Amino acid sequence: MTQTTAPTDSPRPAFRIGHGYDLHRLEPRPPEGPGRPLILGAVELEHDRGPVSHSDGDAVLHAVTDALLGALGEPDIGQLFPDTDPQWEGASSDQFLLEAATRVGSAGYRVSNLDITVILERPKLLPVKDRIRQNLARLIGVDARLVNIKGKTHEKVDAVGENRAVEVHAVVLLERV
Repeated sequence: MTQTTAPTDSPRPAFRIGHGYDLHRLEPRPPEGPGRPLILGAVELEHDRGPVSHSDGDAVLHAVTDALLGALGEPDIGQLFPDTDPQWEGASSDQFLLEAATRVGSAGYRVSNLDITVILERPKLLPVKDRIRQNLARLIGVDARLVNIKGKTHEKVDAVGENRAVEVHAVVLLERV
């Protein structure tokens, strides 16, 4: 059987789908200081726990960044912004998302829609869902109606259900401009 490859001048696909995932362990914030706050979707949530992470630990922005990069077939967030690089220590994750969004535009695509599921036992996302949605829309340059976010719990099962971790899934559809 002869193996063929696509010609180099073949058109870019009209649509590309990407999935992003992130999980961060949550640890109690120290009594002697504020510790690292829980930030999701560039919104600081009131919580007695914070993420264990190299950057600010925003699992929503990390998952969305990976979804965008994955849709393009680009290296993932850990390759582009490694936790071994001191320049990313405590960095705001919006830097990562803005870079991924820039790459989407440079590749000739735009976000058609973005769907995110945040799995977190507490605090509840309902009071901040719209702020997160607005932040994501602003950061990736789309109308907020193209961004959806859902909050789920793990019903007290495993580390997420025991409030020891936050888990996020993001799916994005890109369309050729």
